[in-house]
Amino acid sequence: MAHELSTLPSGITVVTEAMPSVRSVTIGMWVSVGSRDETPAQAGCSHFLEHLLFKGTSTRTARDIAEALDAVGGEMNAFTSKELTCFYARVLDEDLPLAFEVLADMIVDARNSEQDVEAERQVVLSELDIHFDTPDDLVHSDFSELVLGTHPLALETLGSVASVTGMHRDTIHDYYLDRYRPEQLVVAAAGNVDHDRVVALTDALLGDLGRPGRSRPPRIIPDTFGEGELNVRHRPTEQAHVVLGGAGLSDRDDDRWALRVLNVLLGGGMSSRLFQEIRETRGLAYTTFSYGSSYTDGGLFGAYVGTSPGKVDEVLSVLRAELDRVADDVSVQEVERAKGALTGGTVIGLEDTGSRMSRLGKQVATGSPIVTVDEALERIAGVDLDAVRAVARRVLQQPRDLAVVGPFGPEERERFAPALA
Repeated sequence: MAHELSTLPSGITVVTEAMPSVRSVTIGMWVSVGSRDETPAQAGCSHFLEHLLFKGTSTRTARDIAEALDAVGGEMNAFTSKELTCFYARVLDEDLPLAFEVLADMIVDARNSEQDVEAERQVVLSELDIHFDTPDDLVHSDFSELVLGTHPLALETLGSVASVTGMHRDTIHDYYLDRYRPEQLVVAAAGNVDHDRVVALTDALLGDLGRPGRSRPPRIIPDTFGEGELNVRHRPTEQAHVVLGGAGLSDRDDDRWALRVLNVLLGGGMSSRLFQEIRETRGLAYTTFSYGSSYTDGGLFGAYVGTSPGKVDEVLSVLRAELDRVADDVSVQEVERAKGALTGGTVIGLEDTGSRMSRLGKQVATGSPIVTVDEALERIAGVDLDAVRAVARRVLQQPRDLAVVGPFGPEERERFAPALA
């Protein structure tokens, strides 16, 4: 079923996709604000707010919010990324008005009280502790900072211990009033849903949020990326974690479809080059994969391996060789196999209301043209060997950055330099 799209006079955009064969609906409210929109003093504010909106409004307590959805067997959650914050709920189709009312109340009337800020500050600091205690997570944050440098996209979404500890209630609430505005909001729904009904609920329960619209705040476009940067973070771990790569592509770049195919054949599954060479043939690691992170105006691409500290030099040598040679010796068979995997994964991944809602909501909230599932499959099918080789040269044959987390001291930094030569 095709999507329907409406922009209300208030500035709020509504996008829906009807799935008449199901009995549920997933509704999401997407705010076009994330960690890239924060100043250093606000670092982590978007994520902090995600927590605080569940703490209550002038008419609902945190318990009221939780019990409302639990009482009808619904699910409710939220997440914050570098560019977006999303609050969503999945309920039976008949309970859509209830879910919408609760989410709308959170968006419009968050109290962000001093007491709630202090209570939730400890929760966010605990999240940061977990992040810094998880080396195979931390290494990706370090890699992002190497590639994106001082650009706001490099900021850790959680913020820092210093910024979260020092953040005042007024800073958070002012950020909420400034950023949670109608022109920044997208309401997305998928399932057994009627578009006009969602528009009517949006108009009645969200209105203009009590904060009339204005133009969106501008975002800084990344114009430089790290080249040959190295970061070695000491952690007394049993494993070494490495990410080697560099700048990737934006989510508007026409080459992104070929890059997705390349990613699958390079490090996207058990038949991928990295898995077969590093794990199956050489037994150097249990986990290895490649990945791309794309934003509205930039991106990064990296290859990860978790290995024993004694094998890290060999791993980096193999990893570098695989990235160097893929553009020249990738085969038609590999490309076709990767296209099949990507096609199957795309279709299977969009069989539930949540994934359909997320796909629509993200595209509209980031201002990207909506690409339907059929259009996406056509673009994947159109990727050929030459396109994969070209994007491999464009992305992989450029100066790289390397992030390392493991039991290595400052004196060992130079041992990793050859991987960037």
